[in-house]
Amino acid sequence: MRQAFKLELAEARAMVAGALARAAAIAVPETVCICDEGGHPLALERMDGARVTGPQIAWNKAFTAACHRRSTHLFNAPPNGPALPGNEAFGIQWSFEGRFSVFVGGFPIVVDGAVVGGIGLSGGTGEQDIACGLAGLEALRGLLGPAGHQVVVEADIKR
Repeated sequence: MRQAFKLELAEARAMVAGALARAAAIAVPETVCICDEGGHPLALERMDGARVTGPQIAWNKAFTAACHRRSTHLFNAPPNGPALPGNEAFGIQWSFEGRFSVFVGGFPIVVDGAVVGGIGLSGGTGEQDIACGLAGLEALRGLLGPAGHQVVVEADIKR
């Protein structure tokens, strides 16, 4: 049997704080969702002024990143993004009752080589969502790094 690292509320809250601090610094009202490896929300926060649709979108992105173990924008990255027309996963965004998200703003949370959850963001441009997502991942690295854990902090994650 394999032992697995489980994301807990303290780590999720640290990631939300890191992402929202970056959002505040760049003056973008974001919504952030952190999910466990099964796509179930651990923490979700919407900044004042963020869109009311943000919580569902951020959750969808976190769900997709966690459960499919890749950054959501990679599904539509030319030329071989699997969700592009004519490719093997075209239409996948209709899966899971429309919860599957295939655009920028969702990143798997990878600790010690294993996907332990996902972070999803909604509210900014793609570039802004990426910056805030990376800040959330960096916050987790700062929290877990001193204990010897490796956290992947990059935009294009595929496991």
